[in-house]
Amino acid sequence: MTAFFNWVGTMHPILQAIVVVVAFLVVIGLILFLIDIAPRSGPVYTWIRLAMCVLIPVATVLLFNSVWWAAIVAALIGGLFFVIDYRSRNGKGYFIQLIAFMTPAALLLLIGLILPSIQTFVASFMNAAGNKFVGIDNFVWIFTQPEGIRTVVNTIVWVLIAPTVSTIVGLAYAVFIDKTRGEKVYKVLVFMPMAISFVGASIIWNFVYAYRGPEFTQIGLLNQIVVWFGGDPVQWLLNEPWNTLFLIVVLIWVQTGFAMVILSAAIKGVPTEQLEAAQLDGTNAWQRFINVTVPAISPAIIVVLTTISIASLKVFDIVRTMTGGNFGTSVIANEMYTQFTKFEAGRSAAFAVVLFLLVLPIVIYNARQIRKQKEIR
Repeated sequence: MTAFFNWVGTMHPILQAIVVVVAFLVVIGLILFLIDIAPRSGPVYTWIRLAMCVLIPVATVLLFNSVWWAAIVAALIGGLFFVIDYRSRNGKGYFIQLIAFMTPAALLLLIGLILPSIQTFVASFMNAAGNKFVGIDNFVWIFTQPEGIRTVVNTIVWVLIAPTVSTIVGLAYAVFIDKTRGEKVYKVLVFMPMAISFVGASIIWNFVYAYRGPEFTQIGLLNQIVVWFGGDPVQWLLNEPWNTLFLIVVLIWVQTGFAMVILSAAIKGVPTEQLEAAQLDGTNAWQRFINVTVPAISPAIIVVLTTISIASLKVFDIVRTMTGGNFGTSVIANEMYTQFTKFEAGRSAAFAVVLFLLVLPIVIYNARQIRKQKEIR
């Protein structure tokens, strides 16, 4: 196998690309053969499936590792999955199949989510080096330092303003452009910021807020407008506490498109019979919107609010890119990173726990609302 790779490595880059494409097509053709062409039953199909369940893991191990005992383990695992699949096709072994196919997902959750969460919780009660238990000292430090309190307050301001404004603007836009000429174009224009990363959006708005002295030509859009009206340029990102609001505008600009798309789809699902009945009762457009449309789309509104709220709680990119958390604009996610770079692992973990406690009520509320909707259905 090593000789084969060495031989491929000596080829011209074009030939290497051809070999890769051919190998890819062979694998795809084999999969299509097993799924659509090969007989679904009978000894031939059974032996083909057995061979593939055993040979593919063995070939993969030998290709990348070349350890004989790993190849044997891979063959045994492949054979086990074949037996499970074979029994399930005969109406047997559903419980074994459930355990076998849920085990990889459960292990990934355990390794990637549960264990890190436990480690972070434990680290929040340890010192910076992680070798001494300090109790709640890290949490006391957060809520007794002006910077820590300001960080938590800023995060709460984000989660109060950004979801509310984004949802209101998105809902208003969805209502006004519903069933109008050029509706698709209007939606695309509002949804476009969603295609931009938070870092990209932050760079764009950095140019909007850019400041230069009065003696220079302004390159920032807002300051140029201020100068046109006879004012002096303003350092938008340095003036507390308004600089936090200017940062929140960036998240609102990005998330409004998401709110508009979800709520527009929900509005189109409102039964026209209800709207026509309300119109026949003599209600005006505002009354129909408040009494008919809003109650009908309330599940979608809850989803939008909770989704943007969670995004607001864990916002990091915008703050880090535009101000670096300076000038009183830091939030919990940014402070987690800042403390970690200062080798204060305990304080960083404590901020993570505080963030988890803030997110938890929103997740629980959202789960309860989904459960109620299922009970209604």
